Amino acid sequence: MATSTEQAQESPRTLRSTRDVNAMPPLGRAVPLGIQHVLAMFVGNVTVPIIIAGAADLSEAQTAFMIQAAMFVAGVATLLQSLGLGPIGARLPIVMGTSFGFVPVLIPIATSMGLPAVLGAALCGGIAMALVGLFLPWFRFLFPPVVTGTFVIMLGVLLMPVGFAYAGGGFGAPDFGAPHHLALAALVLAVTLGLHQYGRGIWSEAAPLAGLLVGYGVAIAFGFVEFGKIGSADWVSLPSPFAIGLEFHLAAIVPVVLLALVTCAESIGDIVGTTAGGLNREPTHKELSGGVMADGIASVFAALFNAFPQISFSQNVGMVALTGVVSRYVVAIGGVFLVLAGLLPKLGAIISSIPNAVLGGAVLIMFGMIASAGIKMLSQVDFNKRNMVLIGVSLSVAIGLPAQEGLYADLSENMQAIIESGLIPGAITAIVLNLILPRHEHPMRDSI
Repeated sequence: MATSTEQAQESPRTLRSTRDVNAMPPLGRAVPLGIQHVLAMFVGNVTVPIIIAGAADLSEAQTAFMIQAAMFVAGVATLLQSLGLGPIGARLPIVMGTSFGFVPVLIPIATSMGLPAVLGAALCGGIAMALVGLFLPWFRFLFPPVVTGTFVIMLGVLLMPVGFAYAGGGFGAPDFGAPHHLALAALVLAVTLGLHQYGRGIWSEAAPLAGLLVGYGVAIAFGFVEFGKIGSADWVSLPSPFAIGLEFHLAAIVPVVLLALVTCAESIGDIVGTTAGGLNREPTHKELSGGVMADGIASVFAALFNAFPQISFSQNVGMVALTGVVSRYVVAIGGVFLVLAGLLPKLGAIISSIPNAVLGGAVLIMFGMIASAGIKMLSQVDFNKRNMVLIGVSLSVAIGLPAQEGLYADLSENMQAIIESGLIPGAITAIVLNLILPRHEHPMRDSI
């Protein structure tokens, strides 16, 4: 770590570099880099309220209201995480958004008890996450490099099928796998890789944005973009706290709080992936504690403003690893754009009109980079008998168990949701094995 004397001797150019987590690059460079973070996560962020609103049989106007709330809250949460507020926030280039992990648990609550019960349970889950973050320094021993490195590999590997689903046109697309979807994804992939590897300066750093813009332009030219929703969207929509209301039902609170506690492992994996992929180091105790606390506080804020639990977005972890841009102020600019998208529905409609296949070409690379960051972390670990078993068994559980639904089909819906995530059972396996496996190999006895 650089001392204060060394920092004082740094040139103004270094202090404004995108490679410094605490540097503010020139706006002409920072704004497009911040926008590409928003484009990478936008669809994933608004998909959750769309799914839950559909399950709750909400009207189009109510669904649009929840989409705007999701964007506004994600922007505020990203600002809290990247800029920090007291002990809250990792102060790292981490983008926040609505968590997919809670969807299988929230849907049955929404259909049987209503959205106020969903938001009440989500508020309690946020409090639980904040408490985990507050006391995390006392539990840091549970997450040595071999465990956190395995977490990050799990994240990348489990997200790879999602990237290909986007490339095929998106989940549930009636023309999934159509040639034009695959061609758009391949075009974005080629442009992004070409600029990333052969471009210099801003062209290399903004390679994902350039790939998305080229893919979007081609999609418009061939008529694959729908502009109807942009024209019908309002110009301004102000946030309205408690518009849906809060209700507290024990049957809803218990599963959401339990899932919130295990979801902290995903948050820790994202924080570790960010520092490993972008800064080539382990996160500090303060960064881990503040980051998980920010997840919890942001989830409480989300419940008050009619949105669902917030967590760091893994595709943006891959963006940091891919571009090498680690300035937290770049991500904060992305957070400002998310807030604006939540206040200006037309801006949000423009971004949401980007075809899934275009996004797929970019996230394929990002998800692969997350796994690469995990491999890089494990390269610093001793590959002895103990650690290899820990890594191997944890990955087997994370990847293999969700693929065989019949093994856990008789369990409760909440347990099925936890297992289907892959990351949660894999993370728990890694933590438990790290605690119970012997840390020193026993010497072999001589045979008699």
